[in-house]
Amino acid sequence: QMFSLPEGLKMNEEALKRIRNGQYKDRGMVKWRAFASMPEQYIGLEKVLENQLKVEQPLLSADQVEQINQTLSEAIHNQKEVYLTYYKQGHCITETGRIEHINVHKKCFYFIDEVFELRNEMPLTALIDLRFK
Repeated sequence: QMFSLPEGLKMNEEALKRIRNGQYKDRGMVKWRAFASMPEQYIGLEKVLENQLKVEQPLLSADQVEQINQTLSEAIHNQKEVYLTYYKQGHCITETGRIEHINVHKKCFYFIDEVFELRNEMPLTALIDLRFK
């Protein structure tokens, strides 16, 4: 298949030779980030957007704390899967897993997450909600 230019359009002869010989390589789609032309600027914008999404840690009532404690003990005793919502660095995160152990002295608990099956340590104060799956 021969490459030809539309009438009236001129092209560099060297570039035209490369195209005809199959030596031309297209760069493909180059993405353009309108407000992030410099990497430092992009990092700064990302931090600003992330900070806007942060929330304060919710305060729990005595009833909510009691409900969480009951669910924790039942989940450990029966090895039931739970949805646990916890607060971390300005975000409320919900994961699915199994409560493995509570360490009263360290005021933390250990859970195995469902996705990666990793053992995670979490402070009891970070726990916002706990429900059975």
